[in-house]
Amino acid sequence: MSYNLFEGIQVFVKVVQCNSFALAAEQLGHSPSHVSKVINRLESRVGLRLLNRTTRTLALTPDGEVYYQHCLQLVSDAQQTLQLLTQKDDKPKGVLKISCPVAFSLDYLRPAIAQYLRKYPNVSLEWDISDRAVDVVGDGYDLAIRATAQLEESSLICKRIYQCRTLVVASPQYIEQYGRPYHPRELAKHHCVCYSNLKNPERWEFSDSNGKSFTVDVRKRINCNNGKMQASMAIDGLGICRLPEFYLNDALKTGELEVLFEEYLQKSVYVYVVYPSRKHLSPKVRYFIDTLSDHMAHLQN
Repeated sequence: MSYNLFEGIQVFVKVVQCNSFALAAEQLGHSPSHVSKVINRLESRVGLRLLNRTTRTLALTPDGEVYYQHCLQLVSDAQQTLQLLTQKDDKPKGVLKISCPVAFSLDYLRPAIAQYLRKYPNVSLEWDISDRAVDVVGDGYDLAIRATAQLEESSLICKRIYQCRTLVVASPQYIEQYGRPYHPRELAKHHCVCYSNLKNPERWEFSDSNGKSFTVDVRKRINCNNGKMQASMAIDGLGICRLPEFYLNDALKTGELEVLFEEYLQKSVYVYVVYPSRKHLSPKVRYFIDTLSDHMAHLQN
């Protein structure tokens, strides 16, 4: 072949990540016109339009999306290979970019991160604290923490590090004002605080003492995308909420919240570390996963 098979790939990935020719050019140390020519040559070489662009917008075509995911992996593998070849030791270093749900970050992840950063001073941290499910590969994360009853299928590697109950709770104030429900089906007549990141936030699943599953369509008064805020609104007496136990531990200890329907089981919530499927895991990621796994195993015991 007369052309360089990988020519333009790194530029293409940078343009997509920056969503801008000008910003990509600035980060790469080239002019916008040079970056534009590189992309034009790349599209000509592969025989496909990869980007739809106007003076105001930039978006991947369907073919471009497929090509981008593969190019992103190529660039990542090349960077990892270079790092493995150039590093003189196996000590973690560089920027570790992670994402984690709010409550789990505050109550569980923070001590593990403090331990990790004290032990490995050559690592700096970019920490996205959010309940949204980030695009680990597309957004350039080294790893993400996900808490769910059922992890969605993907190409990501996952490692389970924690398990806890799902609980339905209400404040004494709410129970005094509206009465205590004794069966989950009564939730259709109560105010409920639902988690909007779920596909069906008002549909709650339970199992009876015989293991028979059933669902309840609760009365959704508040829809919220943050578990910590859901717990706070329940504490304020605004409604009944259903959350993983790690959101509720402090409020249960102080009596600000009470558990409802203890005899009706719900799906456990599992916490996973997810990260891109790569043959060579960098020391900063590998050692962080080991540190977090050890920390969480200690909490479960």
